[in-house]
Amino acid sequence: MSVTTSFRTSDVDEARDLISATYYSNAMDVADGTRPFAARFDIGRLGALTIGDMSCGTDVRMRFGELGSYHVNILLSGEVSWRQGPAGPTTATSGCAAVYQPVGDTVLDRWSGDCRLLAVKLDRAALEGRLEQLLGRPVRAPVTFGPVFDTTRGAGRGWARLVRTVVEDLREDGGALSHPLTAEPLQEAIVSGLLLAAEHRYRDRLTEPVGRLRPAPVKRVMDAVQARPEHPFTTASLAAEGRVGVRRLQEAFRHYVGMSPMAYVRDVRLARVHEELRAAGPGERGVSEVAGRWGFTHLGRFAEQYRARYGELPSQTLRG
Repeated sequence: MSVTTSFRTSDVDEARDLISATYYSNAMDVADGTRPFAARFDIGRLGALTIGDMSCGTDVRMRFGELGSYHVNILLSGEVSWRQGPAGPTTATSGCAAVYQPVGDTVLDRWSGDCRLLAVKLDRAALEGRLEQLLGRPVRAPVTFGPVFDTTRGAGRGWARLVRTVVEDLREDGGALSHPLTAEPLQEAIVSGLLLAAEHRYRDRLTEPVGRLRPAPVKRVMDAVQARPEHPFTTASLAAEGRVGVRRLQEAFRHYVGMSPMAYVRDVRLARVHEELRAAGPGERGVSEVAGRWGFTHLGRFAEQYRARYGELPSQTLRG
């Protein structure tokens, strides 16, 4: 990973424009007239991640719409106070990480002048896709993180140290972390590390003992569905993939996956449709075409299932 932007400015408009170009559209105002505005931004890309070392030199306020991505600020000094969506004000200080959701208008009431932070933007599809890989099943509810976690101990400390190592590599031409052999595994490590460090409803599942891993028949069926979700599977054909009887497969899925085998097929298909619609450009393809490609034949029922899972109609996802 290498620096794509190393930026120093005393102009608020320039700083705002750079953050809009690399992170999110925003409005920025200086809140403390006693100290000069002196922005220092070093920002780079690592696959689906944007990572920056950032400070402003004086108190600022910022207003955003919905971010559209997951975001974490690791505070190395100072403090940040913010509001997001309907939640009340929250403050993070040095030794903590502030976590922001993709949805809900975001307001930074105060980014203190003595605050230096590492800003990590994580693509929503990449994070949720990685969680699905780790869980071995589709994620049916949003990943709602706790707003703050400790970076001075445990998994939070290890994760913050990893991000800091990446930031240090930002400043080196030809750094080892910029090589494709290391960049992709490093991106996965950062996403996986956040899923282990921050509070969310799926974390306990990620830290279950190895002995709780799913049995071979369930794993065989899940692998088959992930490889060919568009295939016209039936419960009987899935049992054949797992090399067990129908009843045993159904019981195993309910116990280890929390749903029936056919519900798992549906959820994998929904995830593939969601990914394709999010990636589609204007006019490239229609909802019915994408849904049909992934095995949905009843469009009305498909739209209901899609909205129940993603909170919007497939046509809304396609429009962005």
